[in-house]
Amino acid sequence: MRGFSFVFLAAGLLAAATAWAEPVPADKMAYVGNWHGKDMQLSLTKEGKIVYRRAKPNSQVDLSMDLQGFKGNDFDAGVRFMKTTFVVSKPPRRENGKWTMTVDGVELTRDA
Repeated sequence: MRGFSFVFLAAGLLAAATAWAEPVPADKMAYVGNWHGKDMQLSLTKEGKIVYRRAKPNSQVDLSMDLQGFKGNDFDAGVRFMKTTFVVSKPPRRENGKWTMTVDGVELTRDA
């Protein structure tokens, strides 16, 4: 029985370690959605799940991460102890009937 309890404890600790996503705050809901731009796709759910794809010369980045919080317009994302900051130079705004924002130097448009 002792080994059986250890398995449940280990499973619980693993689940707690991976459940780090922060929900998107009410004042940042404009960030939620599927965004695309030149060689970049970014998806953010209101629950704080992020999917990021970016093509670079000779490489492809394809990540699923959890939102770890906002700092001004920028937001942090990561998995467990690894973190990256998405630098938002132009926050979400409506222009000519489309939602746009600029992240890491790439202008993105939100899907309708």
